[in-house]
Amino acid sequence: MLDELHVQNLGIIATARVDLGPGLVVVTGETGTGKTLLLGALRLLMGETARRERIGPHGDELLVEARFLIDGAEHVAARRVGAGRSRAYLDGEMVTAADLGARTAGLVEVVGQHDHLALATAGGVRRIVDGALDADGKAAHAAYAEAWEHVSALHQEASLLGGDRRALERELDTVRFQADEIAQAGFARSDDEALLAEAERLRHHESIVRSLALAAAALGDEGAAGPLAGAADELRRAARVDAGLESLAAQVAALVELAGALATAAEEAADDDAGDPGRLDELEHRLELLGDLRRKYGPALADVLAFGEQAAARAAELTRLLDKAGRIDAEAAAAADVLATCGAALSVARGAAADRLAESARAHLTELGFRQPVVAFRLEPATPGPTGSDRVTLVFASDATLDPAPVSRVASGGELSRLVLALRLAAGIADVPIVAFDEIDAGVGGVTALALGRKLAELARGRQVLCVTHLPQVAAFADAHLVVERTESTAVVTEVDGEARLEELSRMLAGLPDSEKGKTHAAELLTEARSQ
Repeated sequence: MLDELHVQNLGIIATARVDLGPGLVVVTGETGTGKTLLLGALRLLMGETARRERIGPHGDELLVEARFLIDGAEHVAARRVGAGRSRAYLDGEMVTAADLGARTAGLVEVVGQHDHLALATAGGVRRIVDGALDADGKAAHAAYAEAWEHVSALHQEASLLGGDRRALERELDTVRFQADEIAQAGFARSDDEALLAEAERLRHHESIVRSLALAAAALGDEGAAGPLAGAADELRRAARVDAGLESLAAQVAALVELAGALATAAEEAADDDAGDPGRLDELEHRLELLGDLRRKYGPALADVLAFGEQAAARAAELTRLLDKAGRIDAEAAAAADVLATCGAALSVARGAAADRLAESARAHLTELGFRQPVVAFRLEPATPGPTGSDRVTLVFASDATLDPAPVSRVASGGELSRLVLALRLAAGIADVPIVAFDEIDAGVGGVTALALGRKLAELARGRQVLCVTHLPQVAAFADAHLVVERTESTAVVTEVDGEARLEELSRMLAGLPDSEKGKTHAAELLTEARSQ
């Protein structure tokens, strides 16, 4: 149970420390005094998002601390909320708010005054039914969630393929043609320079041969070689007399030999360069092919070859994607069948849970003052989604003589309050050791209010129930009674008993805390509650 609760600077509550006992603990006070702030403190300890507006005017941060007694062991939970940051603690060690919420999740349940809004939405009603699933139903729910996750993953994987199958096939045909066209041309890097040079030589073949022949003649015996040979002979004669001229004679002799060799080389080059008439046509065709490729794929041969490499890589990638798409299509079809099977099983489990829930809720409503209430859950097929393949609607009638309809259309405020309580009780709220109700008694009064108080007192047997209420009939059933009073911007929390409790009940009954008749009625109400 919650043994002690301490808050500082939580809204208008400057500081409050209350000792709580087992059974039914009620919190009362005038409207606007800040009664629900105490349950807001519990919500913070349950990991709820800490909003800055909850920080009161009495400091820079708020503090919530609670001591829980769990199976004979003492545990302390705390939250500090300051400007821009929130810190959580469990047994003196810093933890995340999520971890703190996970620790208290099975310990505290808060039923809010606006919980009835969930009854008007398909999602809210579905969550109520899902909360009542048995072990087999929870397994079916988990199986459906896993099947949906698998289907979603396959759809996401398919979307990453970048288009439909036909578009991918068209792109594959295009890039394959481009890659093949460039590859079949057989060009290598720098081939363009070699082709141009060779073609230019063949275009000027005759001129080159003529120039080689003239060069050979100019260098041969009839040309430069003859005079050089004569000069060499004269220098050799002179060197026989003047030994210092031997080097010069040798150099000229070398020139004679070089001129002869050059003439021979020019003659051989002229003879070898006979030319191939078909080779020039072949080169012109290659250059024309290169020009076509450059117009399509890039300004230079290097760009064309790079484009071909990219096209080949894209073709390989598209081939893998299309193979994968075929696999995904087959897997998606199989996954859809599994999802349909899991959805049908979940629908059956929900139907069984809804029947149990409705039957139990009707029993609780009867104890809360209804004669023959009608509560039913309608399950209708729906497009499969993350939560299942059915739509769940709650229908209600306060009496069997009336036609049941969605609760948002037929239930009054008081009926909604009792319906919320009945459904939460039917769904197993009593399974947690601490239950808190935040003004769920809207629109309830008279005999029905007594029935509500009796129901809460019954629920508090063996567990701790906290209840913020405006009803004196509910407050009269309490084992402990806390009153929140406000003076200007500050609220204080005190426990009342004896005469002080009679005064508070009198205020709640008639707005006259000092009225003797009011106190008499309050005492009578307490006696009635204690006799139940």
